Amino acid sequence: MDYKVNEIKFKQKIDSLSFNDKGLIPCVVQDHESRQVLMLAWGSKDTLIQSFLSGLGTYWSRSRDEIWVKGKTSGNIQEIKKIHIDCDKDSVLFEVKQTGAACHTGSKSCFFTELL
Repeated sequence: MDYKVNEIKFKQKIDSLSFNDKGLIPCVVQDHESRQVLMLAWGSKDTLIQSFLSGLGTYWSRSRDEIWVKGKTSGNIQEIKKIHIDCDKDSVLFEVKQTGAACHTGSKSCFFTELL
């Protein structure tokens, strides 16, 4: 199957997703090899398409109100390996090859504080 056909199918699947009232959807990010959950970010239709086209984790920054590519300034990029949608079509899972830390604190994962 050629790339253009894959892009069309990808966009059709994105159109079936349930975005919130701000046009966003939760993106769980997981290490492709270790399966460790690295972070939770927010995505939009545009960021999902950009992630697909660039192969890099691309998200919506709610605090800055703009698109951001993970690692663009830090070098801690996320190379997309797979993208899944959940059964309710209201969240996505990015499997990535993480270069460097995923967390802005410098930790490999944002989930390093134990609650229970």
